[in-house]
Amino acid sequence: MTAFGKLIRTTAFRLTLVYLFLFALFAASLLGYFAWNTRRLITEQITSTVNAETGEISEIFGRRGLRGLVFTLENRALRPGSNLYLVTAPAGQALAGNVGSLAPGVMAKSGWSETAYRRLDEQDATDHRALVRVTELPGGFRLLIGRDLDERRRLFGIVANAAQWSLLIVIVLGLGGGIFVARRVLRRIDAMTGTTQRIMAGDLSGRLPVGRSGDELDRLAENLNAMLERIEALMVGLKEVSDNIAHDLKTPLTRLRNRAEEALARSGSEAEYRSALERTIEESDGLIRTFNALLMIARAESGQARGNMDDFDAADVANGIQELYEPLAEDDGMTLRVKTAPTRLHGNRELISQALANLVENAIKYGKPMPAAQPLSAGAVAGTESKVILIEARRDGDQVLLSVTDHGPGIPEADRKHAVERFVRLEASRTQPGSGLGLSLASAVATLHGGELRLADAHPGLTATLAIPAPVGISDRLAAQTPDVPQKVA
Repeated sequence: MTAFGKLIRTTAFRLTLVYLFLFALFAASLLGYFAWNTRRLITEQITSTVNAETGEISEIFGRRGLRGLVFTLENRALRPGSNLYLVTAPAGQALAGNVGSLAPGVMAKSGWSETAYRRLDEQDATDHRALVRVTELPGGFRLLIGRDLDERRRLFGIVANAAQWSLLIVIVLGLGGGIFVARRVLRRIDAMTGTTQRIMAGDLSGRLPVGRSGDELDRLAENLNAMLERIEALMVGLKEVSDNIAHDLKTPLTRLRNRAEEALARSGSEAEYRSALERTIEESDGLIRTFNALLMIARAESGQARGNMDDFDAADVANGIQELYEPLAEDDGMTLRVKTAPTRLHGNRELISQALANLVENAIKYGKPMPAAQPLSAGAVAGTESKVILIEARRDGDQVLLSVTDHGPGIPEADRKHAVERFVRLEASRTQPGSGLGLSLASAVATLHGGELRLADAHPGLTATLAIPAPVGISDRLAAQTPDVPQKVA
């Protein structure tokens, strides 16, 4: 397709043609109305003038007779730019006036008519047009008084000529403006098309150009760029997951295979076979948990879980997690406490519960206090307090906060962004069980609900918080339902 063919097929050019047609039609209608109204006004002026003069001359005929009528018409016919005058006898002979010839039958009927005529003093045979009135006088005489229509014709011609030039200018400027606008839009569309072609070729870093005008194309480009950033992030995440699975799951799978080979090669008794199978099942369960976590992250990041969202009390979730993990915390010599207030939340209860459970598991595994050199009496109190893990569920402005606070070594600020990536474990020795997906899942769940996962210092320790937007208007309903409900501390 040629450049001109692409140009005339653009929506902008077609819309310009439509607007041009409508504007030309409006301009033609306006000029036509002006010409018609001008014609009408001139005709009214002619009829008013002729009627007044007809009454005046009829009065002269009544007072002075035919001789006075002829004398008056001859004098008036000699004036520059005079009207048309003609008096005929009952037999039809012309008695006085400045009209040389008329269209046949004009003098035979009374009233107004538009006719061709020629003056007496004109030598050529050119006919003019005039608006005349024929009046029958006493005695059978007929009086014709009229006015040449050349002035009306010339004025109408001026208006018609102006209309033609105006329409021509409008069409030329409209087409020029349409071509300019279409070319400008086409350049931007071509730039967007080039970017999309590069993206389809595999360059996900390409972005659509955004101008400074802030028009609809800029807004479209901004939204598409946001979509492309999201797609790029998902693709990068998919690549990272693939790489991480290839690296991080290779070790447990290899270990699983080696144990099976070792059991086949060295085990001789039933107890040894049972022990090998138990270790194999335990390793398999770890792999299954890892894949389940990956599936939950994928569900959260793809938005599939939005269909199972409902209203529930975040305090119930926090209390349920506390009851579930309290025995595990006690086995590690730690205390799990909960501090909640009735806090309505809209979301996927299963995913939010799993995300909060992951934060609690991390706090139990990594939140053990670091040994510190301090006096015994003070250390006893501090040590007791440092073994407490606190779960909170509360409302803060327009957000619902679900947080877990421990008093362990925490996470350095420089590593917090890296800590929420998949399969990342900041523990270099990797002596603790786990796959490095806990914080990744929590972050994905928070993002699914329009919130975020915040990691902050607890001085000492770490506070991991799920900050999720609260339902609109829920604070007023809560205030009406539970005006004096205190926070629950367990």
